[in-house]
Parts: sequence; C-alpha cells; structure tokens
Amino acid sequence: MIADEQSAPASAAGALPATMRAVVLTEPGFNGVTLQQIPVPSPRRMELLCKVEAVYICGTDPHIVAGHYPGFWPMAYPFIPGHEWAGTIVNLGEEAEAFGWRIGQRVAGTSHAGCGYCRSCSIGRYNLCENYGDAARGHRQYGHYTAGAYAEYVVHSVRSVFRVPDALSFEEAAAMDPASIALHTIKRAGVSPGDTVAVIGPGPMGLMVLQCARALGAGRVLVVGRGERLAKAVELGAEPIDYTRGDPVAAVRQVTGGRGADRAVECAGTGETLAQAIEMVRKGGSVSVIGIPLEPAALPIKKLVLDEISVHGVRANRGTCEEVLPLMVRGTVNVRPLVTHRFPLASFPEALATFVERRGGAIKVLIKP
Repeated sequence: MIADEQSAPASAAGALPATMRAVVLTEPGFNGVTLQQIPVPSPRRMELLCKVEAVYICGTDPHIVAGHYPGFWPMAYPFIPGHEWAGTIVNLGEEAEAFGWRIGQRVAGTSHAGCGYCRSCSIGRYNLCENYGDAARGHRQYGHYTAGAYAEYVVHSVRSVFRVPDALSFEEAAAMDPASIALHTIKRAGVSPGDTVAVIGPGPMGLMVLQCARALGAGRVLVVGRGERLAKAVELGAEPIDYTRGDPVAAVRQVTGGRGADRAVECAGTGETLAQAIEMVRKGGSVSVIGIPLEPAALPIKKLVLDEISVHGVRANRGTCEEVLPLMVRGTVNVRPLVTHRFPLASFPEALATFVERRGGAIKVLIKP
C-alpha cells in the first residue's frame, strides 16, 4: 500500500512549508514502502536543509528496502532511504554560513559524514569512521541509517555536500555520489596509464567504473556482462566479454595473450564473480571489490597468495567527490547515456520495480520530487 497527499503550500512567499512528502519505510520488505506527509526537518549546527531536485535509485536501495541488512541499514523504522541526490540549499543551520554556504546554492550530496575526530577521519578515510553509527559523536550515513533524500527536502551535514558547477544539470549532478565511488574504486585498484582493466558487471556502477578507468588512462577496458547492458558498455568504449558464450576468465586471458588483465573490478556482487576477478588478473595484479555478496565466497587462495594478488575492498569514497565533478563537467564521466527512466516521487514503488526488474532496459532510474 502507498498513501499519497499533496504537499502543503508555503505559508508566505519564500517561506518553507511545514510538511513534505517522503518515502518512508515502515518495516522490512516492499510492502513497507509508504508515501507520507511528514514535517520538514530543521538543520542543526553545521547542517544544511536542501530542496531535493533529483535523486537516483542506487543498487543498495532495494536491499535496504527488502531488509537484507537488519539492524544496520536501517537501524530502526520508520526510515527514509535515498542518497544519490542534488538540489538547492533553502535553510542554514548554525555556523554553516561561516563556511561559505548560502541559501540558493546548488549542491549534490554523498552519504558519508564522518565524525571528524577519530584516527580514520583525521587521515582522510572518513568513509571508515571509527565512530560509525554513533550519531551523538557526529557520524552520519544518509539514506542508510540516517534519513535520506527520497523526499522533497533533506538535511545533510556540511561535510557531505558539494557545490555543483553551473555546467551540470541537477540530473547530472545527482550522479556525483556513484561517480565518485567509481573513481575511488579505480584509484583503489591502482590503475596506471596503459593498463588493461577488466570490469565485471555492466550495471550503473560498472558503467561508471568503465568511464573512470578510461579517465585515468587505461589502455583497454574489458567489460564482462551480457545483453543490453554489455552493449551500452561497448557504446562507452569497452571491449565486450559475453559470459553467456563461455568462461569469462578464459576469454579475458585469450584477449590479453594469456597474461590476464592488469586490474579487475568486481561490480556484480556475487561470490562467483569475485573469484573470477581474482582468476583473471596477471601475476602481481590487483582487484577492487565494490559488490557486496550476500552469500559466502569461495576464493582461489592459492593464486591469491602465490601470484601476490592485491584485493581492495571499496566502501563509498574518500575525497573523490570534488575530483569527479570536473570530469563530469568535461563529459569524461557522463551519466546522461545511463539515465533510462524518470518518475515522480508518488510513483516510487513503480520506479523501484522498474529498477529491480530492469524493465525497459533500466539502468539509472531517476526520481523527481
């Protein structure tokens, strides 16, 4: 069931409404998705209230809705998910203005806001904040356990918003978060100019990883997949490896003269593909893992050890939001070819089903609050 009400109008010109529409999860499972009229949140110290202009469905969102991470994402119900967004600042919390934030600025959000004080935060690895989940110490992860952006308004810490260049539309800027993660993923893999990179899984993240690999100078990018998404990867400059036609590890080794790829990136999120990523890199190669398998993975430990394969987990990003925005302005990382569907907020259940079931070749599905 999904209930809908119209947003309350502003009480005066320029004033904010008292309430807003938001997607609210009331329990685990898709039956727990509701559209409710709730109070517009107020920004606290060093926070910004933003009007959400565009927000994408992320591959993690269906798992959050389904309750695959009980007690973690989210920690409790009711809960508002959503974290790939862009919008406009409409209100400032105390001290935010001192850091240059102004009402009317166009911004995009990312999910992590570290506490700012722990060892991980102090060395720039705020995505691994040692106070994760401790809101009293300042940690937030928006759309995961802190209220997110499937709403008309969202509150974010000043640490998790970035100014949007004039050259980018809201639809483009809302992809800053996944694009920054894709860039962090490639940097974790240690891609150097001329490298051959194998990407497993041409979903939304895999297709942005492909673009980031090319942006950092990869000589060849091999993408393992099938169907329309593999065809999209080819449009974006990849060499296709169709796993329905045979063993993808053997195919990668064949097209690399038996040597294997220099780097591999696992974006499919299964135990089998993680093992394949390790098998398809050369001696001394590296693997970045962004997919989160829900089942145990049997890994080729002998190769991992004897070939000195480096495996890097990837959790969101660390400091790559501002790095990826210029690449998006140049079109080196381009979300436009990936946007296949657009829905209003009231049609969120249909949008989510479109994304999950890949209706009409769905890749990036946009919500317009």
